[in-house]
Amino acid sequence: MKLAVKKFVYRFSDMGKIIGAKDLSDNAKKSIVVGRQSGLTMKTLAGMFNVTESCISKLLKSCNGKVGFPVRRRTGRPRITNRMEDRNILMTSRNNPRLPAPAIRREVFVNSPSPPSVATVKRRLNAAGIMGRRPAKKPLITKKNRAARVKWAKDHLNWTRQDWNKVLWSDESKFLLFGSDGIQWIRRPVGSRYNPKYQLPTVKHGGGSCIVWGAFSGTGMGPLHRVKGIMNQHVYKDILQNQMLPHLKSMGRGSIYQHDNDPKHTALLVKDWLKSRRVNVIEWPSQSPDLNPIEHLWEELERRCKNKRAKNSDEKFAQLQYEWSQIPMSSIDTLIGSMRRRCQAVIDAKGFATKY
Repeated sequence: MKLAVKKFVYRFSDMGKIIGAKDLSDNAKKSIVVGRQSGLTMKTLAGMFNVTESCISKLLKSCNGKVGFPVRRRTGRPRITNRMEDRNILMTSRNNPRLPAPAIRREVFVNSPSPPSVATVKRRLNAAGIMGRRPAKKPLITKKNRAARVKWAKDHLNWTRQDWNKVLWSDESKFLLFGSDGIQWIRRPVGSRYNPKYQLPTVKHGGGSCIVWGAFSGTGMGPLHRVKGIMNQHVYKDILQNQMLPHLKSMGRGSIYQHDNDPKHTALLVKDWLKSRRVNVIEWPSQSPDLNPIEHLWEELERRCKNKRAKNSDEKFAQLQYEWSQIPMSSIDTLIGSMRRRCQAVIDAKGFATKY
């Protein structure tokens, strides 16, 4: 009883074993055709090239006994777009990463009588490694401020852990009761989230259901204070006097206060008050939230309160205050320990926003 020959392609080393047609070079295939035209039998050719007679037969049929070899016939549906169109799809997306797939389709195939579907455009982008992603929201940094950021990072690159422990980090943050500030999408290559081209510049603004001021240092969590109403220079000065200063004094001599260059922080009233109380304030480069580790504490606080519903702003602040007190010292150690890496990241990014 004859056994059916399975259609496998075998690959062996050059030891006289049977190989498949895919292992034959173009020169070998041409030699087979020439040999057959010269009168050699298929059995002889099969023995010479270590292939089966069936392989020789199929090879000769595919080229009709001619030396030239046709392109292998494709199976399945024909490709809708050609290489030029694929290239135009990629170029259009790279030139304007904020264009959605429907807009790319309209722009590339504006004169096409039968343009491909939006799904096809997405597949071409995905195949090239350009995926639809939410853009990283980072401050729009001017050239002047980029230079200032690099200088600050270089000046503090070699600070020790003891140096950073003396800094009291502070900031304000807004927490919403419901919903979000909205989501935008962008198309970018894999691994390019923090490339300035693919970031979404943001500008600080007020509003929200619950605004808090908080501070922490390498020695532990500081106060978390709720801001009621509009936070202006007068409200901020009161926070400094009643919340910040007592905690700064408890940190000991040589302690340094940090805040950003928000107008209410740099107001003459606030500057005079800080000077009169002999508070050492670290010089801070504008548009640099990625250098302030407290930003990550806000993120952790948001995560801790994510699944907790609040009926009103009072209840929301109570939740925030409790979770603030529960943040472990290990989180603080990690954040303070990241300062050298943050400085190096700013230097490497030439002042542009980093992943922090």
